Amino acid sequence: LFELADATGETSHVTVLSGTTVYELMSCDSPKHGTRAIIDIQTFPLHATASGLGALAFGPEMLMDVALNKLQPFTDATATTSKALDAIVEAIRNTGFGRADRSFEDEVQGLSAPIFNQTGHFAGAVSVASVAARFTPDLERIIKSQLVIAARQISNNWGGTVPAHIESIWAKHLTPTHALETAS
Repeated sequence: LFELADATGETSHVTVLSGTTVYELMSCDSPKHGTRAIIDIQTFPLHATASGLGALAFGPEMLMDVALNKLQPFTDATATTSKALDAIVEAIRNTGFGRADRSFEDEVQGLSAPIFNQTGHFAGAVSVASVAARFTPDLERIIKSQLVIAARQISNNWGGTVPAHIESIWAKHLTPTHALETAS
C-alpha cells in the first residue's frame, strides 16, 4: 500500500468482503500532499464507494439485492435508484475498475481494482482515494496502472490470481488508442 500511495501521491487502501459487508483492512496516506483523502470508516457502502461498487460488479450477485435495500444518499452523486446503480456497475464491469465519482464524499474521487483469493472468487479491492480537485486524466491513468500492479500482487499474496477476462479488460482499457494503430 505504501508503494501504491507513493506512486500515485494519493491515499491507498485495501478492503475485504465478508458476507455482504466490505470492511477496511488497511489504509496508507501518501506523504506527497498535505491535503488528502482520509479513510475514516470501517465499512464501505456497496452503492457509494469504489470498493463497494467493485464488489457489486465482481462479487456475488446477491450483493446487488443488499445494496438496493440500502440506497442511502451520501452526496448528490450517490446512486439512489436501481437504474442508476445498474448503469454504474455495468460501466465498472466494462473497464475492470470500481469508480466512485464524488458519490460518498463531495471532494473524493475513488478508483478500485478487484482482488481474488485462492478459490478464484472476488475477495476485496485495492483502492486509491484522491482529492477530487487533483483528479485529472493523467492521474487517473497513473492510478489505474498502479492499481493493476497492486491487485495482481495482493491477489497472488492471498493465493489467487486475477481472472483472464479481467486482465483482458484492463489491457484493452489501459492501452492507448495509438498503440493499436498499425504503421502506414
